[in-house]
Amino acid sequence: MRKIEMTRKTKETVIEIILDLDGNGIQSIDTGIGFLDHMLESFAFYSGIDLEIKCEGDLDVDDHHTVEDVGIMLGEAVLKAIGDRKGIRRFSSMTIPMDESLAMVSIDVSNRPGFVYNLQFENEKIGSMSTQNFKEFFKAFVNESRITLHINLLYGDNDHHKIEAVFKSFGMALKEAVMVVDDRVISTKGVL
Repeated sequence: MRKIEMTRKTKETVIEIILDLDGNGIQSIDTGIGFLDHMLESFAFYSGIDLEIKCEGDLDVDDHHTVEDVGIMLGEAVLKAIGDRKGIRRFSSMTIPMDESLAMVSIDVSNRPGFVYNLQFENEKIGSMSTQNFKEFFKAFVNESRITLHINLLYGDNDHHKIEAVFKSFGMALKEAVMVVDDRVISTKGVL
């Protein structure tokens, strides 16, 4: 079973996470940032990952520490839950529309963090969340999970639709990439 429970405490945030890669997309998210909760709920649903996150952050300062630290914890939890990577599909790419927006997310569960982010926003915030912090969330996730992640918004007008298409694509791509399909490591090197 690929299930992890973790806690992280800093001067800026206290985060508890429970993650089950082989779940049913059941989620309970409370980061204190409504729009981030909405995106993480969408991610969990479309990835099929059971995900509980409880975060108390210094939102009186701003949302940066909370967003980045949640990305760190999600990345750490995914890394630990995947384990030795034996038998996982490894690669996946999903292109998902959300109304007028179209996002493509490609993943390689390679044990090598790599990050490409082609996404621009029209507004500084969506709800109470700073749009610039979406990049920080994904960068933190990539560094801790050691996954290569390419995010490309192909087109779109509405900022909400853009990032929701990204999170849905991210969830579906991760679901496929960590799926166990074999009994060997999918690499010509023999290790990941």
